[in-house]
Amino acid sequence: MTRNSGPNTDARNPDGTFAPGNPGKPVGSRHRATMAIRNLLEDDGVALTQKAIDLALEGDTTALRLCLERMAPARKDSPVSIELPPMQTAQDASAAAQAVLRAVSGGDITPLEGAAVMALVEGYRKTLETTELDARITALEDRK
Repeated sequence: MTRNSGPNTDARNPDGTFAPGNPGKPVGSRHRATMAIRNLLEDDGVALTQKAIDLALEGDTTALRLCLERMAPARKDSPVSIELPPMQTAQDASAAAQAVLRAVSGGDITPLEGAAVMALVEGYRKTLETTELDARITALEDRK
């Protein structure tokens, strides 16, 4: 299936990536089906919303659930509170990782929460490591 939306817009490399001259869809663009549905509902959106509210108020549990989910959506995650040692150098990340492992093994946080905190610790460790390496390189260059 090809679209005629300009020169080289359908060109792909053998590996499936976009070829030069084909930027793909613009950032933030919507799928055609999504746009079609939005256009169909645009005129009646207020009326449909009011109908869902009316049904919810009449006791329709499905409509009630939909209304409540829109008013107070479920949280994607929750705050995690564990004590981590200060991280001043990349080597300090080891102590922070141990604290996370202790919190998981002690049942203070779930393994999933521990993995999320470990990812943050690792990201911060990389930042510290990069900063330390940059300082070393700058010091070596200043010696010359």
